[in-house]
Amino acid sequence: MSTTPSAIQRFIETTNAGDTAGFLDAFTEDAFLSDWGRDFTGRAGIANWNETDNIGVQSKFRLIEVEPNGADAYTARLAVSGNGYNGEGTMAFTLSGGRISRLVIS
Repeated sequence: MSTTPSAIQRFIETTNAGDTAGFLDAFTEDAFLSDWGRDFTGRAGIANWNETDNIGVQSKFRLIEVEPNGADAYTARLAVSGNGYNGEGTMAFTLSGGRISRLVIS
């Protein structure tokens, strides 16, 4: 397993801590998030997703593996638990300036 980029580590840690402000700060202002075809744009859109699908349902993440997937791109496998989705999933991250600019969950 490669070293986990700080933006991805922050995404996991702030979710687990229930830190909404820190979670949103892990993303660029114009970030894009797609969760199984449901698309969210910008921090306002991601805040909506966070409320309905992440911190709002007490999600907790455990990193299983992370691997580079091109320039500033990483694929991570996470175990998710909480009052929403429970199980493992793959997340494809694109980073920019130390923040997440794109996240596709599949």
